[in-house]
Amino acid sequence: MKDNIRYNVIVNLIRTLVLTLLSFISFPYVCKALGANMMGTYTWANTFVFYFVVIARSGIPNVAIRECAKVQDDKEKLSKKVQEFFIIQAVLTVLSFVLMCVMIFSIKELESIKELIFILSINFVIGAFSFEWVFIALEKHYFISFRSIITLAISSILIISLVHSPTDIFLYAVLAILSTILTVIINCLALKKYITLKFVGKYDFKQYLKPISVVFIISLILTLYNSTDTFILGFLDLEKASVASYSVGIKSIEIIITLITSLDAVFIPRATKYYKMENKVFFHNLTRYGFNICLFIAIPAIVTMAAVSNQITTLISSGGDGYDNANLILIILVSMSLTFSLSDMIYEQVLLPMKKEKYYLFTMLMGTILNIGGSISLGLLFKNRPAIGVAIATMLADVVVLFNLLFLAKDYAIKALFNKNSLKLVIAGLFVGVSSLLLTKLLPISNDILQIVVVVLVGAVIYIGSLALMRENLVMSFINRSEKEQ
Repeated sequence: MKDNIRYNVIVNLIRTLVLTLLSFISFPYVCKALGANMMGTYTWANTFVFYFVVIARSGIPNVAIRECAKVQDDKEKLSKKVQEFFIIQAVLTVLSFVLMCVMIFSIKELESIKELIFILSINFVIGAFSFEWVFIALEKHYFISFRSIITLAISSILIISLVHSPTDIFLYAVLAILSTILTVIINCLALKKYITLKFVGKYDFKQYLKPISVVFIISLILTLYNSTDTFILGFLDLEKASVASYSVGIKSIEIIITLITSLDAVFIPRATKYYKMENKVFFHNLTRYGFNICLFIAIPAIVTMAAVSNQITTLISSGGDGYDNANLILIILVSMSLTFSLSDMIYEQVLLPMKKEKYYLFTMLMGTILNIGGSISLGLLFKNRPAIGVAIATMLADVVVLFNLLFLAKDYAIKALFNKNSLKLVIAGLFVGVSSLLLTKLLPISNDILQIVVVVLVGAVIYIGSLALMRENLVMSFINRSEKEQ
C-alpha cells in the first residue's frame, strides 16, 4: 500500500513539475507579448468564464471519483456510473453555456470582450467529454501524466512560436485551450479500454442529487472565494493593469498550490476506500502522510519565494512595464501556499470521504463573505494601489478558513498537522529562510534567473541536509528505501 501511494505521489509530482515548467516558460513570454492591459483583459475574461465552468461541472468530478472508486473492479457497475455522471454533466454544460450567453448580452461591460469570452468558453463546453475523473478514480496516474505533458507541451510551443503582440490575444486564447481539446480526444480513445458505452441498465440519477447539490454549492462558493479577488479588482481598475500585476504576483504561488493539490488525485480514491472499509488506522496514516508532503513542499517554498520575490516577478513579467507592486503582492499572498493547500487537503482527504461536505460548505461561505467584503473595502482604501488591498483581504480570509477547518476536522487534522515531525520541517524552513535572505544580499550576480537558481539549490541542500540530521520521516523513508535497494 505504502509503496503504491509513494509511486503515485512521485508520478503526480513529476507531472505537475513538468507542467509547471512548461507554463512558466510560456507565461512570461505572453506577459511581454500581450502587455499589461491585454494580459489583464484576458485574465479578467478567463475569470468570468470560469464561473460557468463551475456551473457546468457542478462538483461532479469529485463525487464521480468517489463513486467510481468504489466500483472500479466491476466493469459493468463502473460503466453505468460513468454513463450516469456523463449525462448529468452534459445537461448541466448546455444549461451553463445558455446562462453565460444570457449574461454576456445583458451586461454592457462584457460587450467589448464577448468574442474572447466565447473562445474561452470552448474550454468547458468540450470539457464535458474529457472523462478525466474516470482515470483518476482508476488511479491511472502514469497515463494522465504522460498525456498532460504531451498536450501542454504542444500548446506551449505553439504559443511561443505564434503569439507576438497585443493583437494576438484571440490566437493566444485558442492556443491556451488547445491542450483541453487534445486531452478530450485522447481520453475518449482510451476510455473504451475500461468501460463500455453500451446501455447497461436503468439509470438512477436520484442517488446523486444530494451529494452533487452539496458539492456544486461548495464548488460555486469556492470559485467565488478564489476568483472574486481578481474579478473585483477588474472593476476597481478599469484599465485592468492591476489585474495583470495581481496575476503575476500570484503566479508562482499558484504553481506551489497546484503542485500540492495535484496529490488529491492520489489520496481521494484511497481515502474513500479506507473510510468505507472502516480502516481508521490507514485513514489516519494517509492523512498524516498527505499533510507531511504538504508541509515538506510549502514551507521552503514560502520562505524562498519571499526572499526572491522581486526576481521572480521580474522574471514572470519578463521585465515588462505595467506590472508594478507584483513583488509586494507575492510577499503578501505567499502564505497561501500553505494555508490554501492545507484547507484543500482537509476537504478532499478528510471531509469528502467522510461525506461531511456541509462543514466545508459553511466554512467557505464564511470565507467568501470575508473575502468579498475585505477585497472591496481594502481595495477602495488602497485606491492608488487596489491590488495591495485585495491581496491583504485574500490572505486574511484564507487564514480564517484554515483555522475553522482545522477545528471542524480536529479528530484527524490536528494530530496530522501538529506533531514533532512538523516541527522539524518548520525548523529546517527557518534555516532555508535565513540562508535565502543572506544569499540575495551577498550574491554578486545581477541575472535574475541565476540568482533564483543559486538560492533554490543552496536552500534545497540546507533543507534536505538539516531534515536528514533531524531524521524527518519523509526524508528518512527515501534514505532507508535507497539503502535497502543497494
